[in-house]
Amino acid sequence: MAITQFKVDGKGVKIDGDPAMPLLYALRDDLNLKNPKFGCGLAQCGACTVQLDGAAIRSCVMPLAAIEGKSVTTLAGLGTPEKPHPIQAAFLAEQVPQCGYCINGWVMTAAAFLKEKPKASDAELREALRDLKCRCGTHVSILRAIKRAQVEMNKA
Repeated sequence: MAITQFKVDGKGVKIDGDPAMPLLYALRDDLNLKNPKFGCGLAQCGACTVQLDGAAIRSCVMPLAAIEGKSVTTLAGLGTPEKPHPIQAAFLAEQVPQCGYCINGWVMTAAAFLKEKPKASDAELREALRDLKCRCGTHVSILRAIKRAQVEMNKA
């Protein structure tokens, strides 16, 4: 066991755990955060996506040792109910969620991508999101929400 220190949603945390333990387990089990979900455990679905120093990563395969001193942002830290991130607001406006299990991955990935490439084309957006899975089939609504958010983000 080892102590790993990092920030989650702007707050400093210390986790005493196996350095090889996936970040997802620390977030859910040690910190009781419920937004990153366990989906596949193989970085193939995206349900566990968080941002690490601003980049979208799959927390189910990210070892705790690799995040020492870094900053993790979860869906809860992206925005607040009073001031949601434009992506969160757009997902609500477009009524995207059905079961909601995959939403974490789509929102966190899209937010990180649009921060880096705010004027991305539709093809670039599809490429950035291609490895995310949604079993409910809300892909059209998801893309519509992301495009709505992109317009709002480019106004600011």
